[in-house]
Amino acid sequence: MPRRHPGRDEYERLRAQGVARAARQAGVNERTAKDWDWGVRKTRSSRTYPDGRRVDYAAGTVTMSGVTTPPVGLTALEKQLHPRFLTLAEREKIRDLRALGRSLRAIGRALGRPASTIKREIDANSGSEGYQPYAAHRAAAAARRPRPRDRKLLREGPLRRFVQDGLRRRWSPEQICHALTVEHPDDESMRASVETIYQALYFQARGGLKREVQAAVRSGRTRRKPRRDPERRTPRFIDPMVMISDRPTDIEDRAMPGHWEGDLIIGAGGRSAIATLVERSTRYTMLVHLPDGAHDAETVRDGLVTTIQTLPAHLRGSLTWDQGSEMARHKQFSMATGMPVYFCDPASPWQRGSNENTNGLLRQYFPKGTDLSVHSPEDLEHVAQELNGRPRKTLGWDTPAERLRDLLTT
Repeated sequence: MPRRHPGRDEYERLRAQGVARAARQAGVNERTAKDWDWGVRKTRSSRTYPDGRRVDYAAGTVTMSGVTTPPVGLTALEKQLHPRFLTLAEREKIRDLRALGRSLRAIGRALGRPASTIKREIDANSGSEGYQPYAAHRAAAAARRPRPRDRKLLREGPLRRFVQDGLRRRWSPEQICHALTVEHPDDESMRASVETIYQALYFQARGGLKREVQAAVRSGRTRRKPRRDPERRTPRFIDPMVMISDRPTDIEDRAMPGHWEGDLIIGAGGRSAIATLVERSTRYTMLVHLPDGAHDAETVRDGLVTTIQTLPAHLRGSLTWDQGSEMARHKQFSMATGMPVYFCDPASPWQRGSNENTNGLLRQYFPKGTDLSVHSPEDLEHVAQELNGRPRKTLGWDTPAERLRDLLTT
């Protein structure tokens, strides 16, 4: 019988805090702690898993049911799956609750999962010894994951020849992509996206065809230049942005009034716009008139400053906006109003949920594809009053105007 690790009792007492933290406080290696969690028995040179698989690192072999195969590690057990898949901890809990005789519905409620998910999991991963959570997790992480398909442009055929011919004529991948659709409108097999063509080019470059790739790619690069790495991205504005992740928590929970979300609604052809402001706690809306519908950074800055300065000081908390170029003068806005500006992440409209919802309501008055410059400041004030006079379910059927009045009179 192997000697019990002196720190194991302390680790199991602290386990609810998480593997890494519990291991740190108990003074044990995180790798050892994970072995304990997964039921792995370890000796000096081998690991034995709950399903009977034994990995002998000294011999470089794996033995399972008397069959020896090349060695494998714990990759399948450690692999992070999409949140919609069951985790190893959830599978362990299914085993434990099942042993206590709990029903499928009770197990589902404990995990926050449908009972049908629990049933499928147990049916698919039960054997003569009952449900096996570790074997189930390995199967989900490895055996049941789809394998990548062969790259279509690595296969010989008319599609590959068409793309090669286009590259020889110095066409860009985008030009080739559109030419495929035009010349082969009814043949779905003759399709290659721009990204597929680029991936094939850079795959070839790694294989030693750098000269051919340099001729085909106008930049001459044989390696892709990452664009989405936050550390490498070109700054959006001259003045550094403060991101929404740095916004104080009291703004996030809407407990304190005076914090606003803003955006533009754009007219036909992008030639006109109206700026919208929504107070997060009351959903009170203010519409900012932009002369002639212009929405350059200076015009938007001036319009926002004029509108915000009509508010009392205790309602000038902060402004959250997206990364549109109209906010390039955000620092000047903050200096004029005393309001910090927080910027949402790219392509994340839900981070300004109240404003996005309000802009949808405003489209009843300002339909898409119309010229917004025809609306006067009086027109915008009338629309804002109507919107602020609507009872809102989220406000307990109060109106935004009533909630703002309470703030102004207290």
